[in-house]
Amino acid sequence: MSGNFAAKLREGTKKAHTAAENMGFIKCFLKGTVEKTSYRKLTSNLYFVYSAMEEEMEKHQNHPIVSKIYFKQLNRKNSLEQDLSYYYGANWKEEISPSPATQDYVEHIRQVSASEPELLIAHSYTRYIGDLSGGQILKKIAQRAMNLSDEEGLAFYSFPDIPDEKAFKTNYRQILNELPIDEATEDRIVDEAIAAFDMNKNVFQELEGSLIKAIGQMLFNSLTRRRRIGSTELATAE
Repeated sequence: MSGNFAAKLREGTKKAHTAAENMGFIKCFLKGTVEKTSYRKLTSNLYFVYSAMEEEMEKHQNHPIVSKIYFKQLNRKNSLEQDLSYYYGANWKEEISPSPATQDYVEHIRQVSASEPELLIAHSYTRYIGDLSGGQILKKIAQRAMNLSDEEGLAFYSFPDIPDEKAFKTNYRQILNELPIDEATEDRIVDEAIAAFDMNKNVFQELEGSLIKAIGQMLFNSLTRRRRIGSTELATAE
């Protein structure tokens, strides 16, 4: 093991992270253009992703490697169910289905879990660390843009069982550094995290159509024309 796997993971995924941030859907989001139809579709897609990820991680909660980063307080499925109830109503389960990119993402998670469960670490890192970081920025933007009161429709971004998010992330990274894995396994996890960013990009790409339909091609073009300089932690990991 390298001794600083957390830094290796962050450095190794930097390009993929930036590419995900520069998707048109995310650029518009950051600039305060959050349209309810595409946002609620994002929420439903995330529900399928997190449901699969959390179910598979629970299966491996006693795995010698996966167990180290298995924290139930990170789970998002229940909070996403609250948000879906808000956006779609009581019969939300009948109203939603995974998009093609989301279905591919879910199937990939299931496949990884069955063949190389230690690679689930890449998916945990990519989603949860981002949720604890840039996700908090997105929460404020979404609340303002969609004129949401209090926590309505935004449970996804709240971690009531993690009182100190900064301390939790520090501890999480320390655990990554102490994982009982060799460098070859580290490299495979980094590659898997890059793949996870790409799968997130595909989900964002699909949402652009409904966003453009709602706000118009001209506004979409003006919001996405300039490439963002620097890196902001978003719905993907830092």
